[in-house]
Amino acid sequence: MSKKDSRQTAVTAALACADKKASPVRIYDLGSKSSLADYAVLATVDSPPQLEAVEEEVLMRLKHDGVFCLYKDGAKSKNWKVLDYGGVLVHVFDVKTEELFAVDQIYENCKRLEWEEKPAAPAPAAKKPAAKKAPAKKSPVKKAAVKKFAAKKPAAKKTVKPAKAKAAAKKPAKKKK
Repeated sequence: MSKKDSRQTAVTAALACADKKASPVRIYDLGSKSSLADYAVLATVDSPPQLEAVEEEVLMRLKHDGVFCLYKDGAKSKNWKVLDYGGVLVHVFDVKTEELFAVDQIYENCKRLEWEEKPAAPAPAAKKPAAKKAPAKKSPVKKAAVKKFAAKKPAAKKTVKPAKAKAAAKKPAKKKK
């Protein structure tokens, strides 16, 4: 992997980390300091689920770009994971691990790469002409209510069951002994 390709891989990995709310995300240019890699991406997360999400996002984003992970370390760890992409090492760890191992101090002699896009200076807003207001709505006029009477309907017909059927249904026949 060329140095230029490594740089693009590192920036893509950093963007993937930032998209999953890892903060801070740093890229260090290892240059001549290391024969293992050209760049190191360090991402700090707040929780184990976020650590898993960041790792998965980096793997998927780089795989989409045709860059595959050569080695993963910390598969069962909930504190620190390392993804090796040849020229790029991606470290994802929680806050306690970062403090315990002082990971930033390992790379303190390396140049830090500015990878985030800086927001453009806001352009002066052009004044817009005043919008025309809609005319005020008039209050509705009350109308006199007209009472309506419902038409009377004829009474419903009653159905009568035969008396024999009622008696037979109510009293079961007694058995004689």
